[in-house]
Amino acid sequence: VRVTGQKETDKIYYRHSGYPGGIKATPLNRLRQAHPERILANAVKGMMPRNRLGRAMLRKLKIYAGPAHPHGAQQPQTLDL
Repeated sequence: VRVTGQKETDKIYYRHSGYPGGIKATPLNRLRQAHPERILANAVKGMMPRNRLGRAMLRKLKIYAGPAHPHGAQQPQTLDL
């Protein structure tokens, strides 16, 4: 994911533990080093509807950092009859 301007250092991702004062902030550059797949997951989550359908679609989303993944394309075999 390529960003423009100063977003690499200025863009902040927030999460909350649920406890009072439990807000955590992570800049984009640290999130890119630790969990690069979460950048895209957060972007897609922001575009999903906020209901049970959106949560179901988000659970099906698979994001991998890098070209290697365990999913292969279907290779249909021709039958000789």
